[in-house]
Amino acid sequence: MSGGAPAARAAGWLEAFLEAMAAERGAARNTLTAYARDLGDFGAWLTARGRDFATAGRPEIEAYLSVLEDAGMAPSTRARKLSAIRQLMRFLLTEGWRDDDPAARITGPKPARKLPNTLGVDEVDRLISTARDAAQDETEAGTDGQSGTKPPAANALRLYCLIELIYATGLRVSELVGLPAQAARGNPRMLMVRGKGGRERMVPLSEPAREALARWLAVRDRAEAAARRGGARPSAFLFPSTGKAGHLSRVAFWAALKGLAARSGLDPEGLSPHTMRHAFATHLLANGADLRVIQTLLGHADVSTTEIYTHVLDERLRQLVLTHHPLAQD
Repeated sequence: MSGGAPAARAAGWLEAFLEAMAAERGAARNTLTAYARDLGDFGAWLTARGRDFATAGRPEIEAYLSVLEDAGMAPSTRARKLSAIRQLMRFLLTEGWRDDDPAARITGPKPARKLPNTLGVDEVDRLISTARDAAQDETEAGTDGQSGTKPPAANALRLYCLIELIYATGLRVSELVGLPAQAARGNPRMLMVRGKGGRERMVPLSEPAREALARWLAVRDRAEAAARRGGARPSAFLFPSTGKAGHLSRVAFWAALKGLAARSGLDPEGLSPHTMRHAFATHLLANGADLRVIQTLLGHADVSTTEIYTHVLDERLRQLVLTHHPLAQD
């Protein structure tokens, strides 16, 4: 791997790095694509100056970052590109293909911390109440003459279950829509979730979430049984779909959530499944939950990622003072 022309060697090293990221860290396809793009740009810049991954030193890396800054690239983007370079150089050192790590001591730009959008408890209550009422209306208007539930999808009940689950657990939207049906069997008090990098964690369910889950599972199983009688293959997912993935898509849930927000009298703009995840964490923190516990529930590998919610809470408290304290009024 260490021999050959510089261009071929660099390409081989980059390919080996991406394979290691996929195999050892479980990096997602989008992550690998970003690494390939960022490191490919850096490699092309080095080639134009008679260098490559084997001969680039700290001066070249710092010069490259300066070029990006002069081009008006955002600090967050420059920080991401430096992170990719650091990981590549560390990998080359570990593999013995370089004798040093020229990026180890380079300090990158600190991106401005953007506070995530979240919802107040009353706003979440409005969302859940609207979804619950719609699910009840759908059940009472059932058309099968027996169970009182509209086949085959019962979309309102499915959305109600999704809302209860995401607020009760703080799951990522990809984790939520991809839940296996088996995880919901037996009226569980906790769900086993497989998150980023294949890491598994347990998340507790609230009583309303368990009730919504049981109602949806019964409807889902009846619809699946009817589909099998018609020759369809059974689905392993809790929220099955005829799409390519086999389960409800993130985009479909996002669109349904925006429609629910509009019916609840909330502004759909800026509202997403991730907003519900932020609300879960922020409300836990506001009610005294330990940051390490929230980190575990969210599936964050590093507690520094979870610390953003302390800033969200601080900002909400500041806004409360500015809008409600009598001395803050003009």
